[in-house]
Amino acid sequence: MGRVADLTGIALRTIWANKLRSFLTILGNIVAVGSIIAVVSLIQGVNAEIAGAIVSRFGSDSFTIERVGLTMSEAEIEAARNNPRISLDDAAAIRRFSTQLGAVMAQARRNGEVRYRDRVLENVRVRGVTGDYVEFPTFTAARGRLFSQTETDHSRGVAVLGWDTAERLFGQSDPLERTVKIQGVHFRVVGVSPPTGTTFGRSQDEYVVIPLGRFRKLFGPRPSLTLMARPESPEQRQRAMDEATSALRIERRLHPTQDNNFGLFTSDTVLGIYEQATTGIFAVLFGVVALSLVVSGIVIMNIMLMVVSERTQEIGLRKALGARKRDVLWQMLAESVTLSVLGGLIGTGVGFGVALTLRSLTPMPASVHPWSIVLGISMTAVVGLCFGLYPSARAAALDPIAALNRR
Repeated sequence: MGRVADLTGIALRTIWANKLRSFLTILGNIVAVGSIIAVVSLIQGVNAEIAGAIVSRFGSDSFTIERVGLTMSEAEIEAARNNPRISLDDAAAIRRFSTQLGAVMAQARRNGEVRYRDRVLENVRVRGVTGDYVEFPTFTAARGRLFSQTETDHSRGVAVLGWDTAERLFGQSDPLERTVKIQGVHFRVVGVSPPTGTTFGRSQDEYVVIPLGRFRKLFGPRPSLTLMARPESPEQRQRAMDEATSALRIERRLHPTQDNNFGLFTSDTVLGIYEQATTGIFAVLFGVVALSLVVSGIVIMNIMLMVVSERTQEIGLRKALGARKRDVLWQMLAESVTLSVLGGLIGTGVGFGVALTLRSLTPMPASVHPWSIVLGISMTAVVGLCFGLYPSARAAALDPIAALNRR
């Protein structure tokens, strides 16, 4: 360790003595590592935010049934537009034929106007749900309560507000048991859901939940429903999905040779599709960074060859005084690696600075991961080692007498 510290100290003094040349030499490393740190931080932040939003919407152990599936080609999606709408009869069939389900909920979504006295909110997400919605962890009440099965069955005019909707309509006032207008129709507020935050600067808490029957009176009975099904235990999810598929095929009288005319997926399916897309981004990113580091390595090798040429007499003198080949090799290699790693360290700071600045000034999230620091610095160390090896070996091979006589 002491020898490594001595070699690093000599290398740093040499770098400091040629500050401008050293900075220009490692500029490529700074740009490459700074880019990968900034982009990885942003992508990881986006991944975490999107994963949270997907799980929040679809549930971690539930599965979703919609008119059109996710993993389809463009032609299949176009053909699936002719699929029958998801209906309450489908939900009833799943309940009737499935043995592994704990709950099945139907819901519909539309944007609408919500008003309280002179305060008006446009394009608020209005969600109509059936009574089983209370069985899903995505629906909770931080204040008040959720509406009951009886209120749902009788299509009562009750509503649960999202946190931001309640704040924008009522401010510091208590919204419970107050009356709001949704699409001009009166609803009594019975609960307020807890805050869940934002995704890319867009609030996830600006919505209203009402009974599905009342929703259909507001927006009409035609919109296709979405079914969410929760198995009795996470371990039974695949079996429950198979049973739900069979139930829908029986309900819709599909022949064994006919394809499903509905889509069924989980939050894992959505995350898998998203991760496939980001994998391509990562591949392109690492390709660009690798090319940048190769160019930077070539610059380091050229500079080190120039350094060997400048210090030929010094190297010859050291060898004449007893320095061995490996001593010269390690000294020159230490300078190359130290120079390259220094660029990686500065690039790491620049990358984090860019990522955190974007996070504070824009809706883009950023998540700093220690592995990206280790990766960036390790790559620059490898670049310094590989591209510094030839100049170092050339310096170690110099003949001391010929080196001392060189002018």
